[in-house]
Amino acid sequence: MNVEPLVELININYGYNGQPVLENINFTVNSDDFIGVIGPNGGGKTTLVKLILGLLEPQSGNIRYHFATNNSISVPYIGYLPQTLHFDQHFPISVQEVILSGLSVRGHLFFQVPIKYKKLVQNIAEVTGISHLLKKPFGELSGGQRQRVLLSRAIISQPKLLILDEPNTYVDNKFEGELYELLRNLNKDLAIIIVSHDVGVITQYVKTIACVNFHLHYHKSNIITNEQLLSYNCPIQLISHGHIPHTVLEKH
Repeated sequence: MNVEPLVELININYGYNGQPVLENINFTVNSDDFIGVIGPNGGGKTTLVKLILGLLEPQSGNIRYHFATNNSISVPYIGYLPQTLHFDQHFPISVQEVILSGLSVRGHLFFQVPIKYKKLVQNIAEVTGISHLLKKPFGELSGGQRQRVLLSRAIISQPKLLILDEPNTYVDNKFEGELYELLRNLNKDLAIIIVSHDVGVITQYVKTIACVNFHLHYHKSNIITNEQLLSYNCPIQLISHGHIPHTVLEKH
């Protein structure tokens, strides 16, 4: 696909209760990007995501959405898979209804939905490997199955950008690998930003890395060393997945 800018953050500053959280952020997301966002707790990763999603307004600086009319964000252009989901496991909603809720037709009973949307749900479910679960109650699914359903919901509107916040929180190691392979395939058609603490895993899949800790340091590669993390003031633990997986620690 042709590479073009999707979102530009220009000199962005944001804080809470007079305390700065992000300062002088300059960052561009292009249409073929697969970006891993890493950094310590409280470093501003979630705030960065909320700014891109339009859930927060910058206190200074500008955000440009190149895919939106009059530079105003439009929900279908950005898919979002949040870190946590609060729901009633006994609420009678099926997998296909959860996926459908990612479209503007939500609020209809599934049997009232036009055929074209039902087919879209089926197509998305086949891509994410859950077509056999469409009629099951959402509350009966495993953690990995729920993540697939929520991913399906996030991409059913065919967004140009997909943002995932710690998507491996409730999944096992087997599904984690399957999820990242699925994301790698989706990246052929859309840009992806994934927030994660698991640097060793995401560096096997992402193309570039953004270290966020008050400032943002963009590393145009998926290969990053502990020394670079320290120079970026990004104090996180680095896991190496060589022939013998091990944790890289500072001298102690």
